[in-house]
Amino acid sequence: MLQLDNIAVRFGGLNVLTDVNFAMETGEVVGLVGPNGAGKTTLFNVISGLVRPVSGRVVFDGRDMLRAPLYQRARAGLGRTFQIPQPMHELTVRENLRVAQRFGRGRVDEARIDEILDFLKLRPKAQADAASGLALSELKALEVGKALATEPKLLLLDEVLAGLETHGKRLFMQTLLALRERFGIGILIIEHDIETISNLCQRVCVLDFGKVIADGTPQAVFEDPQVIKSYTGGAAHA
Repeated sequence: MLQLDNIAVRFGGLNVLTDVNFAMETGEVVGLVGPNGAGKTTLFNVISGLVRPVSGRVVFDGRDMLRAPLYQRARAGLGRTFQIPQPMHELTVRENLRVAQRFGRGRVDEARIDEILDFLKLRPKAQADAASGLALSELKALEVGKALATEPKLLLLDEVLAGLETHGKRLFMQTLLALRERFGIGILIIEHDIETISNLCQRVCVLDFGKVIADGTPQAVFEDPQVIKSYTGGAAHA
């Protein structure tokens, strides 16, 4: 489904990503982890089209996406969230989903929006102001909902669980697992919590200083001495 070949990104002469090779298949749930500054969000920005790499290829669903604009990537089936929720101000929750859907699909499907509202338990807040009427967990759900409204084949989740307390994080993780089954989409998630990644993901890819240093099952990755040194800073505690 997604293939990245020799991706390199430089900002002001600084190598942020170096020869990153990564692939994932349809329906996989993969965690992208690493220390702060490792290049995780930059890699998401490359995939979604916000950053143009200086070299490499981005292939999604058999199509070369390197020069494709954001709306074409969305309509090809790439959806993403951002670490800080970005609701559209002065619009209701439902209107946020409508705008996202029109951008990603070129049309509005109210039945799909209703399905998303019900699935994410946002129906009671459908007419609430998205910027001022939602709790943090609901803002996170809306961020996922906007991505779902574009009918993605692959969902990029950038620290969607950040800021939630332990119980809320576990509930949201259950929602993500159910989301995969309900909508049949793949998930690539950036997350720092090892327990969450281990329970949610089939595979884990580790970035450090802009390079892939490990890619495998959660158990194998979090027992890798190089990962322990660079990411956990101590003994593995998966």
